Amino acid sequence: MQKAISYAPERVFAEFKSAREHKELIGEKGIYEQTRVNERFYVGDQWHGAKCGSDRPLVRHNVIKRIGDYKMAAITSSPVTVSFSADGVPNTVELKAFSDGVKSRYAKGEAPKNLTADEETALVMSALGDYYRVTEERLRYNDTRYNALRNAYISGTGLIYTYWDGELETGLYADRNRRFPIKGDIACEVLDVENVYFGDPSIKEVQNQPFIIVSQRKSVADLQAEARKNGASTAEIDQIAENCDEGDGKTTVLTKMWKEKGDGGVTVMAVRVVKGVTIRHKWDMKIRLYPIAKFNWQERKNSVYGESEITYLIPNQIAINRMLTANVWAVMMMGMPIMTVNGDMVQSPVTNEPGQIIRVYGSPEETDAAIKYVAPPSFSPNFESNISSLIANTLSQAGANDAALGDISPNNTSAIIAVREAAMLPLDTVRNRFYTFCEDVARIWAEFWISMYGPRSLKISDENGIWYLPFDGEKYRQLLISTRVDVGAGTVWSENQAIKTLDNLLNRGAITLKQYLTRLPDGVIADIGGLIKEIDGAPMEIERKASETDRLISEVESTVGDLTTSELDRIKELAKEVKI
Repeated sequence: MQKAISYAPERVFAEFKSAREHKELIGEKGIYEQTRVNERFYVGDQWHGAKCGSDRPLVRHNVIKRIGDYKMAAITSSPVTVSFSADGVPNTVELKAFSDGVKSRYAKGEAPKNLTADEETALVMSALGDYYRVTEERLRYNDTRYNALRNAYISGTGLIYTYWDGELETGLYADRNRRFPIKGDIACEVLDVENVYFGDPSIKEVQNQPFIIVSQRKSVADLQAEARKNGASTAEIDQIAENCDEGDGKTTVLTKMWKEKGDGGVTVMAVRVVKGVTIRHKWDMKIRLYPIAKFNWQERKNSVYGESEITYLIPNQIAINRMLTANVWAVMMMGMPIMTVNGDMVQSPVTNEPGQIIRVYGSPEETDAAIKYVAPPSFSPNFESNISSLIANTLSQAGANDAALGDISPNNTSAIIAVREAAMLPLDTVRNRFYTFCEDVARIWAEFWISMYGPRSLKISDENGIWYLPFDGEKYRQLLISTRVDVGAGTVWSENQAIKTLDNLLNRGAITLKQYLTRLPDGVIADIGGLIKEIDGAPMEIERKASETDRLISEVESTVGDLTTSELDRIKELAKEVKI
């Protein structure tokens, strides 16, 4: 009986309410309020609710954003590639080389036959790595991944949700006559941690959760259309409108996902509800993994939710802003001190503008007393150095020193690189969690490919160009696919070092000019492909000129008979120089 009501609307909303109350108890302010505060401080709205009036400038020096931007850039600066492998299937160097050869044949339009099971699996796993890059470009995944990283820095937790979009046009057809288009493919979106609720918040691993609830605000009209499509009755459709919040025409819809074991193994089930109405009854998502990947900026003990670094930088940020504001206000008071005016003697208005003439009548003593400046209190010369020290210490303690931020003169590049790498060592734990997060997303994508793709062609982009590989996900449904993230060097320093190394190799004759150009970092030389083509054509041009030079030498020898031997030898030497 418990199973039958586990996905009823009343039960789902009760679980949602309980999970929401737990979030409100995390930390001093709860996840919801703390995330709002952190967001304001990150974007620069750092005097919100201070009630300081508008009679003085409220200065801010946003060290939080400086630290966050630096760390996020450091994490995403290195290029990431993903490779796939199937557990239980060999993945040897020989199989990899064989797969590369088979892919080249497929790219030429040849379909190899009589492949063994291991060879076919190795080929598909290798092709999935190329298809991953194609999917990245289609989904603009780099932007999605960065937004999840930004959410993690602000709220402590970044989440990417992958789902199946059944209406998506793929440009593929199920038949050769192109009459039956293939629709449907994966899509991604970033979820805010405020809208995702885990069944057991003490379990850190997403895939071990008893259930996950995703909360959304959707328009009543869209939900009614969705319910009608899924066979809801007229009464249920009308009831959805009763849950509408006044003003915005929207209501809260919850999607609950959980895992069930059946004859075919574990599968993820889901239900979609609003208060009192089921929008979509229990359905099989046909995947074995929860389609949500999670990244925590800082881990909490025994908690699935992460912690934001901003939370503990806010006191320093407030102190910096207050000290800067006081400093600016003191300087303004010294430059434009308060003026006292004897109203009995000065009748004309005083504007404090430079060069203003003020008429005063009376004796010299009375005139001197008519207008006076109030001397402001003395200002400590150490105050400004204290501000600078607090800013520097805050940046340094957060791992963002001058070398890391690039705020020093590059006189000794090697020393700067060493200091910068030492400063970035504490960031390695965050970076490793981020790479694990990327692997989780790739594993979820592979699960969709083998579970939701029927017979279709995969678009592959590699050294062979763009070509299509025949694929049938059902054949690989029982495979357990693993992913691995390979990280390359992508910082400014590594590019400089790469160019210097290539320069040395070229100067020593260890590599050719073509090898040098093909290995330069992207963007260093405009139209580098055209330059390489010109270099490839240069030997043919040199050979043509040499042949023409030999012909001219022969004509000189046959037509100029009255030249001396030394003069003829000189002409040949000049011709050889031209030939070279």
